[in-house]
Amino acid sequence: MSELSEVRPEVVEAIVGVLKGGDPSELPPGATAAEKAAAKDAYLSDFLAERGKRDRQSQAWELLLTRSYDEAPSWKQIFDDLDPSVHDELAGLYDALPAGAQEEYVRRFGVPSGV
Repeated sequence: MSELSEVRPEVVEAIVGVLKGGDPSELPPGATAAEKAAAKDAYLSDFLAERGKRDRQSQAWELLLTRSYDEAPSWKQIFDDLDPSVHDELAGLYDALPAGAQEEYVRRFGVPSGV
């Protein structure tokens, strides 16, 4: 591999950091086109992964909060109020559930397979 086409991971990481709002003065000089392209790919991959995670978290909250409460409910109360038909859907969204919901899920149903 020639020196010009070699992608330095630390340069790619620095470029991604700037794309995420970091200080541009921390960019190393002389980033190659390949390094810029790799950073763009990494940034877009991270962005899409975060978006997918947010979508899954929103879906989990929609399943968990099926009614309004006068006071903040406990996870036990939320799970008590769930329709049993959503248990399988929650298992599929287990990794996107808030920590308290994960604990209550495990207490009631065990750790979902595939986790």
